[in-house]
Amino acid sequence: MIRELRTAAVAAVVLTLALGLAYPLVMTGAGQVLFPHRTDGSIALIGADFSAHPGLFQSRPSVTGYDPSGTFFNNQGPNQRALADQLTGYVRAYLKRERPYTPGLTAATIPPDAVTASASGVDPAISEQNARIQANRVAVRRGLPLDQVLRLIDEHASRPFFGLAGPKSINVRELNAAVRDVRR
Repeated sequence: MIRELRTAAVAAVVLTLALGLAYPLVMTGAGQVLFPHRTDGSIALIGADFSAHPGLFQSRPSVTGYDPSGTFFNNQGPNQRALADQLTGYVRAYLKRERPYTPGLTAATIPPDAVTASASGVDPAISEQNARIQANRVAVRRGLPLDQVLRLIDEHASRPFFGLAGPKSINVRELNAAVRDVRR
């Protein structure tokens, strides 16, 4: 039995050093050499609170306040009253913000990402459906033609997994930068 414990302890130490230290260091080094401008991260990978800017697209809700130093999910289950209240608040806020510009918008037609937080709390992506609803407000508030705003959405829409699968999504930071660059 002592022999098995010793073997297990040695295996744990070796695997910890190999997979917990050596592998991350090699991958970080390779990334720095192969992709020097991309491995240090980017502010475009973090969602932001644009609620003070009604003429811009809004990120999905965040339980972290879009703070990347402490990302987490709220860990509430579907039977918890706190989560139900939170979601109800998100739905009301979305309807209050978007319904004046999208008549007929109902709670049932709101895209899920518009009223739920991402797992990290800082995801910068919104669904194409969410962006198209918000386009009505953005166009009116910025005095832009709706078709121009929709073109910006199309230009910034991408699919996950190397563009091969999944629904289209839009990086809110990048889309808002493009909206700000539009000359009237």
